Amino acid sequence: FNDSGDAVVLVLLDHLSSAFDTVDQNILINRLERSVGITGQALKWIRSYLTGRNFCVRLGDCSSDLAELPLGVPQGSILAPLLFSLYLLPLGDLFRKHDVSFHLYADDCQVIFPIRRGGLCTIQPLLDCLEDIKLWLAQNFLCFNEHKTEVILFTPPKTLGGAQGLDFSTLAPHQKAVVTNLGVKLDAELRFDAQVNGIVRSCFFHLRRIAKIKPFLSHNHLETVIHAFVTCRLDYCNSLYAGLRQAPIARLQAVQNSAARLLTSTRRSEHITPVLRALHWLPVFYRIRFKVILFVFKALNSGAPKYLSEIIHQHVPVRSLRSADQRLLTVPRYSLKSRGS
Repeated sequence: FNDSGDAVVLVLLDHLSSAFDTVDQNILINRLERSVGITGQALKWIRSYLTGRNFCVRLGDCSSDLAELPLGVPQGSILAPLLFSLYLLPLGDLFRKHDVSFHLYADDCQVIFPIRRGGLCTIQPLLDCLEDIKLWLAQNFLCFNEHKTEVILFTPPKTLGGAQGLDFSTLAPHQKAVVTNLGVKLDAELRFDAQVNGIVRSCFFHLRRIAKIKPFLSHNHLETVIHAFVTCRLDYCNSLYAGLRQAPIARLQAVQNSAARLLTSTRRSEHITPVLRALHWLPVFYRIRFKVILFVFKALNSGAPKYLSEIIHQHVPVRSLRSADQRLLTVPRYSLKSRGS
């Protein structure tokens, strides 16, 4: 939900069964030509890339005859998700027709539907949109896996009662208190307790395993392994932790402290701050701030998605001031201290 106090329904449709293997190549080529405008030599190159592929089944020393592969896009390169996203291009028109917001890349689709305060407490437009999506997917030879669909309702505390009375109809069996979106566990109150619990549990599991092979690794190799199995988990989507309570941040910091002690053989009785400084490891709190600053930099320099760039603006003073050349940002107004601030 946002600073206006609206409730928001999030539907995760990120599970299409064998999505890349069921793409109709003729439909894709036609869509690239008519909707995207790819013609001439470029279209011929893509057609040769998609068509003329064969496959066989091998069991031991025996192989079947080659058979033509008329469906699907070759996987294993960056071109596969891009081509699949273009194959799903008409889905955007369906979402816009029902006035439903969405994020879509390859077979990951997030549908966002706000419940406006003072408006009708219904998600019927969302249900109608999803029915049209199922029909469109079937017409384009894609199988929608309803069993893996997840639904969550984000509701500000003051409007909890009204939004809780929503009739989710066919989505009711899929509603959950915690959903997983691109590897991040989201709860209805955005406290990220389940996410932090999962990270801490996973990191300590890997630290225990790394400790067993420490005698066989050099210092540099050990640090590389720690970054590969622990630090990457602490840093993944850590900008979401900005503004969290101190308790979950402290738990994440405990993971980093343990990793530093393992790497440097520092005893638990010794202070960890000098160790982190010597390793040039930013503490978790500052790693979060660094990630936010990085996103701001990208948004100001055309390196971020439009939905981020359009909400960040440079401050332009009404009169000539010494601060005019400091590239200060405009601080947006907010209504909710715990959610907007």
